[in-house]
Amino acid sequence: MSTSELLDIEPTELKFPFELRKQISCSLQLSNKADNHVAFKVKTTNPKKYCVRPNTGVVLPRATCDVIVTMQAQKEAPPDMQCKDKFLLQSVIASPGAASKDITAEMFNKEAGRVVEECKLRVIYVSPPQPPSPVPEGSEEGGSPRGLVSDNRTLNGFESSTTNRGSVDTHDKSAEARALVAKLMEEKNSAIQQNNKLRQELELLKRDVSRRQGGVSILLVVLVGLIGVILGYVMKKA
Repeated sequence: MSTSELLDIEPTELKFPFELRKQISCSLQLSNKADNHVAFKVKTTNPKKYCVRPNTGVVLPRATCDVIVTMQAQKEAPPDMQCKDKFLLQSVIASPGAASKDITAEMFNKEAGRVVEECKLRVIYVSPPQPPSPVPEGSEEGGSPRGLVSDNRTLNGFESSTTNRGSVDTHDKSAEARALVAKLMEEKNSAIQQNNKLRQELELLKRDVSRRQGGVSILLVVLVGLIGVILGYVMKKA
């Protein structure tokens, strides 16, 4: 914390958990410990890289104000993760009842004989927080093995459940396969029976046709014989 006559600033270092291609923000808290209105202004050595909201404002007596500093997404990391950017926070006593719209650049001009307090803030890059380790604390060396035993029981139960489920699935698939084979055999037998029935009907049809052809031949011979007899009889009469 930076302590001055007008504002307490927390923290005095802007720590950004650096990640490529990602906007990162951190906050400042300004506490007015005076009985006067205090105007402030935030400057930076790299204004294109950072966005400060609000960058100017008025802190009421015995009140606080939060300032959000956002670093734009970066395409590459700096060498050794070192940052040379800096911020400067200026504060000055404002007139009673002053508001943010009343702040001017002239208020922070030291040459006009004003008392302007300044606080320099460094920028530090830190590693982003790592996800928690999945290894239970009880499995560490010297720790209690109860967690490990419990995990083993759970694992064994899971494996047993998986095995039983696999056996049930295999049994169901075998039953389905047997039912499918039985259905195919039934369809095959039905097809064979239909084929045999068609063959029998074809044989009966052939026999019927042969029988009819034989009857026609005998009838033709009888007719020819009768015609011959009649012709002979007529010739004798003549």
